[in-house]
Amino acid sequence: MAPSHADRSFLFLQGPHGPFFSRLAEMLTHAGARVWRVGFNRGDEAFWPDRATYIPFTDPGTDWPDHAARLLDSHGITDLVLYGDTRPIHAEAIALAKARGITVHVFEEGYLRPYWITYERGGANGHSRLMETSVDQMRRALKDLDLDLPDAPAKWGDMRQHVFYGALYHWFVMARNQRYAAFRPHRTLTVTQEFRLYLRRLALMPLLWLDRVQATYRIKTGGFPYHLALLQLAHDASFRDHGPFDSMDEFLEVLISGFADGAPAHHHLVFKAHPLEDGRTPIRADIKRLAAEHGVTDRVHYVRGGKLARLLNDARSAVTVNSTAAQQALWRGLPLKAFGQAVYLKPEFVSEQSLSAFFQNPSRPDSRAYRDYRHYLLETSQISGSFYSSRGRRQLLRQVVDMMLSPEDAYDALDAGRPAPRQHLSLVN
Repeated sequence: MAPSHADRSFLFLQGPHGPFFSRLAEMLTHAGARVWRVGFNRGDEAFWPDRATYIPFTDPGTDWPDHAARLLDSHGITDLVLYGDTRPIHAEAIALAKARGITVHVFEEGYLRPYWITYERGGANGHSRLMETSVDQMRRALKDLDLDLPDAPAKWGDMRQHVFYGALYHWFVMARNQRYAAFRPHRTLTVTQEFRLYLRRLALMPLLWLDRVQATYRIKTGGFPYHLALLQLAHDASFRDHGPFDSMDEFLEVLISGFADGAPAHHHLVFKAHPLEDGRTPIRADIKRLAAEHGVTDRVHYVRGGKLARLLNDARSAVTVNSTAAQQALWRGLPLKAFGQAVYLKPEFVSEQSLSAFFQNPSRPDSRAYRDYRHYLLETSQISGSFYSSRGRRQLLRQVVDMMLSPEDAYDALDAGRPAPRQHLSLVN
């Protein structure tokens, strides 16, 4: 007889922009579980069509902890589901859930993005179990397994859908949010400002593409050795909550100063912007100013997003705070310097040199150790698919629902010799 999940009650909080959470809830309902969704604004409500299971939170944010505690208790919640674990409403709910023994399911962008997403229990990024797991422990868990590791894809995969759903979400919050007058976004910009940035990026995509192609061409044909700086969004939780810098400008200053002090005079430094960089931070102007101050203007370049592989393939090394793009650098065996907390921050493959020494003569990673680490992630937290494209969602749902319903966390299952089944990556390409 098929197992019953009638004793499971899932409470969804905020998810990725778009319909992924509602599709996931449908699958859990078909499996016999109960589902509920708390919405904090009109954007949350718009992507949850089942009004019977939708719970609007319209009170001030200061009332949320007490409200969340009542919801967890009155609905008999056994599982909490959310996207990102650092925004205040999620962090507060996670603390309440863990105190009650409730399973916390955390979704995030893939550590091995773009054709994987991250699914973990308890926490992600700096709160992930991976932070405390050594490469030797991973190797012991993998000792009886074999896997032909797929290469790191060269492109994001669903950028247009990602930007479209982001713009649509913020339009609902900006234009239809009367019911949620007390809502305050977890970021510093207003919803109107966020919406305008999404529209601006959509409108400028052809010009941004042309600028990116020209900048990449100049670098590829320049014939100079270069180091690649993998930039992140200044408002992203990984940069903000798991990094040592108070601002992007502070990171740029440290990086350009270290490059000017340590890199050979014929080397160049290339800054690669995050694919979703929207101009809210004047990165390009700051780079130009700092390069001039340190006398390296002619050796510093800026590229607006684009395919990372085109720049990584010829790079001398890579530097970042804690961007997941660093995984592609390690996959290629490139020396890597990272400043923040990251799940890949292992001594076997991340340099512990000072920044100036790194730019002068970067130490190479242990590629065997990184392959084992990557294998471990693909057997546990990395699920092929995506949140934003319909094809990627279908692929993701084929795998992640069973993992959520399993009594075992993916890490515990692998340790016990019971890894979750995996589908072939080519199905999402």
